[in-house]
Amino acid sequence: MKFKVEAECTPEEARAFLGLPDVTPLNERLVAEMQARMEANITAMQPEELMKSWTAFGLQAQDQFRQMMQAVVKP
Repeated sequence: MKFKVEAECTPEEARAFLGLPDVTPLNERLVAEMQARMEANITAMQPEELMKSWTAFGLQAQDQFRQMMQAVVKP
């Protein structure tokens, strides 16, 4: 047996009918927290800051590679 039920209701009405909790305040708080963290870290995503961190890592890697090769070559 198969039957189909269609109901017109808002999400709030559906949650209340099914006995599900309203997580809207929690969701709003999480979204606000994520926005605050993104705004706090937005300077790290600017091109100048990215290049500074990338070049610093690149120079360190080059130095470590050079030191490793020198250590291998030395008798």
